Amino acid sequence: MAIYNPASLHAEEFINDEEIRETLAYAEKNKNNMTLINEILEKARPIPTATGCRCNGLTHREASVLLACEDPEVTKRIYEIAEEIKLAFYGNRIVIFAPLYLSNYCVNGCLYCPYHMKNKTIPRKKLTQEEVKAEVIALQDMGHKRLAIESGEDPVMNPIEYILECIDTIYSIKHKNGAIRRVNVNIAATTVENYTKLKDAGIGTYILFQETYHKESYLQLHPTGPKHDYDYHTEAMDRAMQGGIDDVGLGVLFGLEMYKYEFAGLLMHAEHLEAVHGVGPHTISVPRVKRADDIDPDEFDGGIDDETFEKITACIRLAVPYTGMIISTRESEAVRSKLLRLGISQVSGGSRTSVGGYAEKDRPHDTEQFDVSDQRTLDEVVAWLMQSGHIPSFCTACYREGRTGDRFMSLCKSGQILNCCHPNALMTLAEYLVDYASPETKAIGFDMIAKELKRIPKEKVRAVAAQNIEDIKNSNRRDFRF
Repeated sequence: MAIYNPASLHAEEFINDEEIRETLAYAEKNKNNMTLINEILEKARPIPTATGCRCNGLTHREASVLLACEDPEVTKRIYEIAEEIKLAFYGNRIVIFAPLYLSNYCVNGCLYCPYHMKNKTIPRKKLTQEEVKAEVIALQDMGHKRLAIESGEDPVMNPIEYILECIDTIYSIKHKNGAIRRVNVNIAATTVENYTKLKDAGIGTYILFQETYHKESYLQLHPTGPKHDYDYHTEAMDRAMQGGIDDVGLGVLFGLEMYKYEFAGLLMHAEHLEAVHGVGPHTISVPRVKRADDIDPDEFDGGIDDETFEKITACIRLAVPYTGMIISTRESEAVRSKLLRLGISQVSGGSRTSVGGYAEKDRPHDTEQFDVSDQRTLDEVVAWLMQSGHIPSFCTACYREGRTGDRFMSLCKSGQILNCCHPNALMTLAEYLVDYASPETKAIGFDMIAKELKRIPKEKVRAVAAQNIEDIKNSNRRDFRF
């Protein structure tokens, strides 16, 4: 039996290879054990309470059994429970964001990323502060309020001082009715001191994908550069939390290694954060390897089909019911449509994965990190979400009201977060409709708002939200929030 210690701060103890392999063997042995599977499914279901409902979640072993089971009826039940959990804690809201690429200079040798140091065909570019401003104005003109900034790892070209300067520039720009209200950060693993600087700069969530939890594969995929250090990279979230960042986002790049191994490792990482810091990940992203300059995803033998990808997403939702889940424009409209009901709570819209891509009229491809599958405009994405029964939300109130880390999770677990998120989603949607939407999207949106206002349970909250929405429609007042 492996010694699995989720409370350890050492990567190879909380991501224990022997425990993962034993978990996969246990899942394979029990994938047709219907008595056990029924018990796991019942454990995962939302439980009604006086204030809403609660969930027990699943261990990495329990969730791995569900993932291994190939019975179509079991898969159907997994999907049904995933949808129940999504609606119970996140409702029909979908948070909208966009990535902003600052620089593609990088000293790493990652084999799956076109920014790798040996790629001589990709033009290298780093935004000046004036170019950052142009990008932000272009994003504000679309209607975005939340960004995730991205940068290659290069201590000379992209030092922490550059990242901090860019964050300050982003927050300083007020254009027409536009403002970026929250900047999330996806940059390379760094020191506790630098994470404290990011926290002091007012970031939202710190995001870092593990790429693969399989150490041997990790070392092969990252042959050169600071990212080659598996332990330093894997322990980054602990340093981030020690630095005061209480919202962190995990993710693996599905397609680099055996997906069942990655699935178990991802959930073990979430269990570790809960054990050590008292709160699990704020978000989990589920990207897949995509084609890009100098990168052919067919070279990686761990690729997964759409059906498997959907099941992975649903099983993650059952395992970590309170964690937000993110799907990007790496995926097509068709795939994103299916995943929305299985647990996804955040999507990007109108995204460009090139450095300087928003300010340019035509979509530039020469500096893209990966091919964008869903190339619709933000307005088209907003309309699509509403036509599918989802509320597009531009809300960032929890960050600004201090509802982060364990404070957010306690509200989410009690069901009380719905009293904040639902009205805030409607008010920020009203802002978008008035300031940026096409006439067709505006008509769809205000019809939805009228219906959704009636679903706010507290009469006083409903009345205040309705009045705020009228004020948004009839004046320039903005940024109401609960």
